[in-house]
Amino acid sequence: VEYRTDRYGNVHVQLGKVSFEPAALEANFRAVLDELNRVKPASSKGRYLKKIVVSSTMGPGVKVDASRLKPETVA
Repeated sequence: VEYRTDRYGNVHVQLGKVSFEPAALEANFRAVLDELNRVKPASSKGRYLKKIVVSSTMGPGVKVDASRLKPETVA
């Protein structure tokens, strides 16, 4: 999974394209969350992911309700 971060701690990653099936987008989303949890520093305490917002390149962001995700996915 290729992603980049900015100096504010935001993670930027492309999940897919409009032509992707919803199941493929969900699989990509979960793969990104798994990767972020995999690279989480051992010294990191508390909630690692504070907020999840998904958007198109220039579109408005849509907040993801992290409570509806599996607990081990968000950590």
